[in-house]
Amino acid sequence: MSPDQRVRPAHPHVIDVGETGLRETNRALQASDGTGRFLLTDPRGAHALAVGLASPDEVVIDGPTGYYTAGMNDGAHVTVNGNVGVGVAENMMSGTVRVNGSASQSAGATAHGGLLVISGDAGARCGISMKGVDIVVGGSIGHMSCFMGQAGRLVVLGDAGDALGDSLYEVHIYVRGRVASLGADCVEKDLRPEHHAELAELLDRAGVTDVTTDEFRRYGSARTLYTFDVDNAAAY
Repeated sequence: MSPDQRVRPAHPHVIDVGETGLRETNRALQASDGTGRFLLTDPRGAHALAVGLASPDEVVIDGPTGYYTAGMNDGAHVTVNGNVGVGVAENMMSGTVRVNGSASQSAGATAHGGLLVISGDAGARCGISMKGVDIVVGGSIGHMSCFMGQAGRLVVLGDAGDALGDSLYEVHIYVRGRVASLGADCVEKDLRPEHHAELAELLDRAGVTDVTTDEFRRYGSARTLYTFDVDNAAAY
């Protein structure tokens, strides 16, 4: 995944965000019937751009954006040609969000479904409380990533920061690089044939073709914190 790869839809409806304004831009996107192709120019780091989309439109944002880009996405296919701020694809339900750049903290937070692909690095708490989303990061992720992750898959081609998977439930975590430390109740697990197949499918969907599944390690829950036990209080 190259962070310099720029995507543009064919024959799009072009909206100059700086000229049109954030509210009117989002209103136009949300009113689409699902067959639209949009190119958003001059985003000026706007917060909450392309949020709440509920139809399978193609949206390309040509430049960096701020907080909560493509938040609450439910079916749209959003590509950002630039870096994004906090909470990209927060609470996404379905669709795809691709970032041709790096992301700040809390990428994919609480997301229930869909696919989030980040070509560069992601900050702290990537995938925090994720509930079914698939996240593929081409670079490294920060500390406390996948904290309280409940469901879904997180794939990291680079390194992972401290406390990876702290207090997670049933997320499958695959890391190609070094893990600084594991969080409470997160352990390394065997990479069995079914996990190789799962990982290969995720890499293919994300457009990653230059790595093999043998290069990754798998992490998941030790399942000792599912219910509180006073004898395990020191682990909380």
